[in-house]
Amino acid sequence: MRFTIFQESRIGKRRTNQDRVAYSYTRDALLMVLADGMGGHLYGEVAAQISVQFIAQSFQQEARPKVTDPVLFLSRVLSNAHHAILDYAFDKHLSDIPRTTIVACLVQDGVAHWAHAGDSRLYLLRKQRIQAQTRDHSRVQLMLDQGLLDAQAAATHPGRNRIFSCLGGNHPPQIEFSRGTPLVNGDVIAICSDGVWGPLEGHRIAQVLSDGKVMESVPRLMDEAEEKGGAQCDNLT
Repeated sequence: MRFTIFQESRIGKRRTNQDRVAYSYTRDALLMVLADGMGGHLYGEVAAQISVQFIAQSFQQEARPKVTDPVLFLSRVLSNAHHAILDYAFDKHLSDIPRTTIVACLVQDGVAHWAHAGDSRLYLLRKQRIQAQTRDHSRVQLMLDQGLLDAQAAATHPGRNRIFSCLGGNHPPQIEFSRGTPLVNGDVIAICSDGVWGPLEGHRIAQVLSDGKVMESVPRLMDEAEEKGGAQCDNLT
């Protein structure tokens, strides 16, 4: 399997960076994972770090050189990462359980499988078009689905960062899984926190990243998102 990968994380205009991102690979498999610690709760960056580290280490232990069942793997490691956050909160006697979004993508045998909870996103881009995209687990997305909001109103809605599924917290996560999606040469998989996709239209993300030159296009996209984010720019990864 041949691929080019590039990752970058920026603090934006926030005091700390609560985003975490990682990748790991073997001869026959690739894992990408991103977490965005929820800033409205204590230790969001800890929840993100625990999740990313746990999932990456699990891949390194199980990919020999592939995982046996991609969907089962993703289900198990995301659930176990959730419980690892709960264990941390219990051990540290925290008054509130840390929370984080999560997106994890596993590629092997020419097929991509992904799972997510929250509003960090995965885009599968092909020939400057969005071939597939995760659906945000947010109140605003539910309102969009019900026809109560249009896309323009959703972009500025005061509750757009309120999400109903995450790792950590007081409720089990509602993890959503993709179907196995065959890839073709030239496809781009982009996983990003809301600091990237929030200021930008989806078609713009596809336009910038679809040339396949990720070493150049990712920093260019980040620059654009950071500029459009302005004084309120969130962490972007």
